[in-house]
Amino acid sequence: MSEDYCTIGAAEKPPKADGPPYAECVLCREPTEYPESYKGITLCPVCEWQEAQRTACSG
Repeated sequence: MSEDYCTIGAAEKPPKADGPPYAECVLCREPTEYPESYKGITLCPVCEWQEAQRTACSG
């Protein structure tokens, strides 16, 4: 049995954009690092970090 119960599966991340236009963050509507053409959930770096903090294991 694996003791690695806190790992999260590798989520599919959108590709980084080479330049504008950027997709809006689904939480705060700020520009993200991802292309506007990407269809799916996109988060800005701040919201992405906050979401990671919320979902992290608390030992």
